[in-house]
Amino acid sequence: MAWIEPEVTKKPKKPMFLCVLSNTKTAHIPKLSAAGKTAELTDYTPAGDAELMETGNIISVPVLPMTPPFDTPTPAIMTRSALKLTDAPYHFINSGLIVTPEVPCIDLKAKPGEDIREPIAVRDVKGIYERAKFLGKRLRNQVDHVVIGESIPGGTTTAMGVLTALGYDGNVSSSADENPLGLKKQVVEEGMKASGLTFGCLKNDPMKAIACMGDPMMPAVAGLIAGFQGTGISVVLAGGTQMVAVYALIKHMGLNTEKLAIATTRYVVEDKSANFIQLTTTLGVPVVYVADPGFGKSSMKGLQRYETGTIKEGAGAGGAMYLAGLFGITQDQFRTEVENVCKLLKAGQ
Repeated sequence: MAWIEPEVTKKPKKPMFLCVLSNTKTAHIPKLSAAGKTAELTDYTPAGDAELMETGNIISVPVLPMTPPFDTPTPAIMTRSALKLTDAPYHFINSGLIVTPEVPCIDLKAKPGEDIREPIAVRDVKGIYERAKFLGKRLRNQVDHVVIGESIPGGTTTAMGVLTALGYDGNVSSSADENPLGLKKQVVEEGMKASGLTFGCLKNDPMKAIACMGDPMMPAVAGLIAGFQGTGISVVLAGGTQMVAVYALIKHMGLNTEKLAIATTRYVVEDKSANFIQLTTTLGVPVVYVADPGFGKSSMKGLQRYETGTIKEGAGAGGAMYLAGLFGITQDQFRTEVENVCKLLKAGQ
């Protein structure tokens, strides 16, 4: 069986991987995000992910991004492995970081997102979108195929917020064993109330949906896609329910979605607490790629935890595996590389 479904056969001539790094203070709500040992440490997670993807280690971050209670290593280990195996060009994009990484980043001059229970969650949405659009236009001569991932703790809650404002029942996924859906729904309800919104009331105003209920990653990814429009460049959104929310925004903005696809891990697709496939079907996503790293065959306990639902996606891991598949990398080669990265980090043992 192919480890990427549907199987990818045609390799693009000029692929590129982009990862948008953002923070939202929504992640500070206790027990909401598992993307860090404590709610406060989630501030460091995107920076740590970028440093790990770039160097194979962390530099400015106090601890490696891990998910308690078993210290399951961040999905950035998968992205690092794919980028190393393929040697594909990549860029990190800072769209509202609290902590900036010690590696090169393209800065969109965005402020970190506020708690969505505040009346305004993202400031200068249009500005972030336009600057990202300029970036997309600048990159489009260099690429024919782009994979866009994200690293933003608390991002599944903001995804639920935006989907609700647009009029979709979005049971989002989680990086925790037990998805705190009840808490997420409560936070979204409070956020909708704070902004004076009702279910689906912003279906014709996706930018306001981001401003009230979203995070700074969303206008960045939407702007990039706008910059690639009309060129024949195909774009794969690398992520789970967060990228479903971005796809919904793009659709409601009236952008062309024919050249768009979503790539995620089988852990998101199999998450019974979320409705990923239902959402992608409702939205009419042209293609959904599902990647399986085969961690059940690994001897590392931290990697085996992925098989039981601890962490599922992040840092563009599903899309990075899709990229590795494009380059003809096998599941065994990929898993071996991930184990090597873990051994160097002394993680996931």
